[in-house]
Amino acid sequence: MSASGSTALAPATVAPVALDVTGAHKRFGDVTALDGASLEVRAGELLALLGPNGAGKTTLVRAVAGRVRLDGGSITLLGRPLDDDGRAGLGLVPQEVAVYPLLSARENLEVFGRLNGLVGRALRDAVAWALSWTALGGREREPVKRFSGGMRRRLNIACGVLHRPPVVLLDEPTVGVDPQSRERIYEMLAELKGNGAALLLTTHHLEEAEARCDRIVIIDRGRSVATGTLAELTERTFGEQHTVTATLDRPPDRPIPGFAVDEGSDTLRAMVSDVDGELPVLLRRLREAGCEVHDLQVRRPSLAGVFLALTGKELRE
Repeated sequence: MSASGSTALAPATVAPVALDVTGAHKRFGDVTALDGASLEVRAGELLALLGPNGAGKTTLVRAVAGRVRLDGGSITLLGRPLDDDGRAGLGLVPQEVAVYPLLSARENLEVFGRLNGLVGRALRDAVAWALSWTALGGREREPVKRFSGGMRRRLNIACGVLHRPPVVLLDEPTVGVDPQSRERIYEMLAELKGNGAALLLTTHHLEEAEARCDRIVIIDRGRSVATGTLAELTERTFGEQHTVTATLDRPPDRPIPGFAVDEGSDTLRAMVSDVDGELPVLLRRLREAGCEVHDLQVRRPSLAGVFLALTGKELRE
């Protein structure tokens, strides 16, 4: 109790940083792949790493995984400088499905478990957990070549985390799978996160990052250009603006002040800071133009809008 008789509130607990990358630099000949990129992932967090093609995402993940040696900067894992001996606490799930197609699910898990130092009862328990976790228990004896793409993806993830590492790198783990398999994969990741694992996810599916991830790091040209929650990123990028999207009964036959529209489209968009004050004005202009509104949406800018505002719209191939 305080002197005034009120109960003091304890400060909120902040999860420890499990993976920290600071000032990462890497050049390949004349090409600068990383130019000071930084990020941190906390225990029990799913962090999205986003960026255009060639932004440096893959190089950064490979540096953490030990496949690329940085020219400058530092990487710490669980509070210690990361070296080859310290990567036992790291799990890697590559974008390419890296399981053996002629082996069964159980055999693949046993192989990857042994590669990660599991033997005896620890291996048996880990394999049993993985088969249940991936919902592959009923197919454990079949060769993987008979599996669907979603089943292979789930097995690929399990092989990367069988040793239950506290930090997991996931490179496009849902690429090429159907919506049901994607949902199952994110349920699996939520379980890892709930058990305290720190997850670093690269993806080009911005809607997935927006809906699933706790925080987001956007890198471009080898630098971290934005870090934060979706709400923080939209606030910093657009302020208090909202996007108004109006779907009309027909494409307007003339420009309507305040709206942007693609030629021939019946969907118009506008940015407003004061919804209460500006929205009625916009709707009146639509009526005066003889347009009927079939659908109207008002929302904060999406992650896609933030991403394009920070990285530009030109193609990166």
